[in-house]
Amino acid sequence: MKPLAPLFLCLVAALAHAEPKIIKDLEFAHVGDVTLKLDLHLPEKPTPPLIVYVHGGAWRAGSKNDMPLKSLLAKGFAVASVDYRLSTVAPFPAQAHDIKAAIRFLRARGAELGCDASRIVIAGSSAGGHLAALVGVTNGNAELEGSEGDFLKESSAVQGIISLYGASNLATILAQSTPHGLSVRVPALQLLLGGQPGEKPELTRLASPVAHVDAHDPPLLLIHGDADPQMPPEQSQELKRAYEAAGCRVQLEVIPGGKHGGPEFYDATRSELMVQFLTSIIQRP
Repeated sequence: MKPLAPLFLCLVAALAHAEPKIIKDLEFAHVGDVTLKLDLHLPEKPTPPLIVYVHGGAWRAGSKNDMPLKSLLAKGFAVASVDYRLSTVAPFPAQAHDIKAAIRFLRARGAELGCDASRIVIAGSSAGGHLAALVGVTNGNAELEGSEGDFLKESSAVQGIISLYGASNLATILAQSTPHGLSVRVPALQLLLGGQPGEKPELTRLASPVAHVDAHDPPLLLIHGDADPQMPPEQSQELKRAYEAAGCRVQLEVIPGGKHGGPEFYDATRSELMVQFLTSIIQRP
């Protein structure tokens, strides 16, 4: 059995070598006094598409350090986790402008950074799921493209969207919310929109993915728990129906008993579902 020892050590060394590297704090835009950065997580041999991940935090908290897609890194997908101006710093649509700037930066710099950014899937959790869906269905929308960053000629289009327990219709979200949900959502929307949805109908519509869905939108994967006390499951149902009405490809994975986040959203079953979705994006003509 002794000859196996060197082989075992070689395997351990190989696994260690295969650990993803992280390029931290890549500046992709500068807005006033705010420097916007992303972290690029790179497997040894990245497999397209590139994932752009948008963190949650009720639009007012969180950071690019909150990146839960480690299982997808292990499957060979590169992940760019982006920061954006929080609602405590700038109201909507600053968040969409920043995320689109990050996508343009990655398109321009991806090859030299070691990833293929020709096809991008945007993903996000909670408020990040809302922003991912919004960015994904608004390619070319002048009000949401913004002018941040140095690569305005690059496309901010994405080829797929993954929204994990995200919002989709800010005009209906309060009526669907639990008392706990309202305690979170009312102050969060006040910061994001500068008022409540009924007071800001045009801005609310601009910020609602369901209002922008059309037949040209990319495939969408939704994952939501049916017992979410904070983000109404009806929000994902609404976006699914809008996609179906537009004739676009959509899949909704409902987690029985699932609440607002947790390991079940990133377990082996859901990770494999995401891998299948990501793989299908590359296989599309």
